[in-house]
Amino acid sequence: MRMATEGVFAGLKVLDVASFIAGPAAATVLSDFGADVIKVEPPGKGDPQRILGSVPPSPRADANYSWHLANRNKRGMAINLKSPGGTKILKRLVEWADVMITNFPHGTREKLRLDYEEVSGWNPRIIYADITGFGDAGADATLPGFDVTAYWSRSGLLASTRDAGAPPTVPVFGSGDYMAAIGIYAAIVTALYHRERTGTGANVGTSLLAEGVWATGTLVAGALAGGTSYGLHDHSAPANPLINPYQSADGQWFMLVASPMHWPGLAQAIGHPELLTDPRFAGPEGFTKHSAELTTLLDAEFRAQPLAHWKQVLDQGRITYSVIQTPQEAAKDPQLRANDIVVPLEGVSGLEYTVNSPINVRGVAKVPAKRAPELGEHNDEILQQLGFSGEDIQQLRAEGAIPGPAQREAT
Repeated sequence: MRMATEGVFAGLKVLDVASFIAGPAAATVLSDFGADVIKVEPPGKGDPQRILGSVPPSPRADANYSWHLANRNKRGMAINLKSPGGTKILKRLVEWADVMITNFPHGTREKLRLDYEEVSGWNPRIIYADITGFGDAGADATLPGFDVTAYWSRSGLLASTRDAGAPPTVPVFGSGDYMAAIGIYAAIVTALYHRERTGTGANVGTSLLAEGVWATGTLVAGALAGGTSYGLHDHSAPANPLINPYQSADGQWFMLVASPMHWPGLAQAIGHPELLTDPRFAGPEGFTKHSAELTTLLDAEFRAQPLAHWKQVLDQGRITYSVIQTPQEAAKDPQLRANDIVVPLEGVSGLEYTVNSPINVRGVAKVPAKRAPELGEHNDEILQQLGFSGEDIQQLRAEGAIPGPAQREAT
């Protein structure tokens, strides 16, 4: 297939006035498809995402992988939005932009003149996209939210992803944010289609809570229906022993996901064809009722042979399973490079690759991943593009609306 050279969003202008992960990562997906993204940060330390890679439990590394993952392919500005000069710059940026993304909480965004009413007054065609922790309404609308609190904890997802008898754990850092970023991206693309048809802008968004409940949708929808829960997963007696992790003789864990139609093949693969006539395992209800017995048998059989053996026999039986890889193992998985899930990153010493965004338009190449900006790196370039003269820029510096060159911090 011949690749198109121009990005889907070539010419689209995006203003990223967000911090941490979800909002900026949504802007990154747009930049992957050619959008011109300007990231706005406060002077001084900038977006706290700049240091997130050094905060445990993030992996320790010399390169700031976290910053470049969520902010690659952007131009960067440092602006004091609390100053009159900062508001003047913001207004010009909003007039320039097609899309603006923010995650400032309600109350703060109004003080900084980042609320929809103000922004849409400057540019009625703008797509205004935001993310909150807990939504726009209700008693908790103004509460701060992070993915581990709003997405994972409040939604029911974290309580459901542990084994019986084990305390709740800390989920993968940023995982809820990166999935919420796809939700914001989808909202923006929907609004762009709406604008294409109507000519008018839109106010779109999502919340970490909404994204978390969507991720937990099967269980929450079941609860809404008054469904009977099977409770927390118990490895020794799961609700369905055919959907359970097992360990091979060489210590490798893998996740088995076999449907009832695969039961004959699985029974043959483990060397127990007699189980096919065992009345205890005649159907799904039997698997559940006699779960502990079947799990004990499967545990013993799978621990008797190395993973290579089970790969061969399970593949031959067309039985679904997957090796449970560590992040380090996943990073080396050739399947990731074959599908451009991991891609080269340009311009960062000691960091050759990054993780690609998960959306593809077949036949359209993404923009090659380039380093994220230094704090305020493109201030002068963008201000001149917005029509500010050299004297104007000096005055903005004198007023404290933008930092001087010496105040920039390399990442």
